[in-house]
Amino acid sequence: MINFNGELLYLENVTLSIENRGFKYGDAIFETVKVINNKVVFWEDHYFRLMASMRMLRMKIPITFTLEFLEKEILKTVAVQDQAAAYRVRLNVYRKDGGLYKPKTNLIDYSVDVKAFSYQIQEIYKLDVFKDFYNYSGLLSTVKTNNRMLNTLASIFADENDVDNCVLLNERKGVVEVTNGNIFIVKDNVIKTPALTEGCIKGIVRKRVLEMLTKKEEYVVEETSISPFEIQKADEVFITNAIMGIQPVTNYKKKTFTTEIGKKLANSLRILQITEK
Repeated sequence: MINFNGELLYLENVTLSIENRGFKYGDAIFETVKVINNKVVFWEDHYFRLMASMRMLRMKIPITFTLEFLEKEILKTVAVQDQAAAYRVRLNVYRKDGGLYKPKTNLIDYSVDVKAFSYQIQEIYKLDVFKDFYNYSGLLSTVKTNNRMLNTLASIFADENDVDNCVLLNERKGVVEVTNGNIFIVKDNVIKTPALTEGCIKGIVRKRVLEMLTKKEEYVVEETSISPFEIQKADEVFITNAIMGIQPVTNYKKKTFTTEIGKKLANSLRILQITEK
């Protein structure tokens, strides 16, 4: 069942107007969250990112859109699904119908879509770089909008070239992220990830990994610009997102990586997801 503006509906009873602005203009944002044991993982982080994104996009935030209200709506929707160990939840927020490029209103509708899922770390995970189009740097690129054509094309490229994922580049040909998450590279004791100014999504698990790493004195952590050539020189590479957590990369072009640090961080993250209140 789908939660549509607070009402639980069977999928076949959900109707979106042809004037839906998310469909016509990509005038929509979303949060993808994980639910484990009836708990929305890292919910505060997701909530405050959603609020910041809505403000940036000049959407009117309903007075009811509190942390507690949206959490309740998510769990209400999860409760009517088939029993599963974990769920992938997509919270969609989009401006109400009407207007051409200029909307008639900044009022919003929302929906909550839930699917059961399970993810196991892949022992072999191949990466390549997508060069056909760029992910332009700037604050707007850090927001999870529905404008994901670049990610779609890069995912098709990955499938056609028998790799699991692709690195996206910005207009300066610097590393931004991968098609579905953030990227970290490890060289000796230095762990780097693209800075937000490079155009990467302000990932929740990215934030949590950075917090974990800054507590480990053996590593130097840098949010900076990264050249694609640095990936080939790296000892390890791993990617992060809210659903899979941390996935170590084993291959990039002809380079093979170790996965020790990525796997240790993945285990620490799993424990944090379960134990954090």
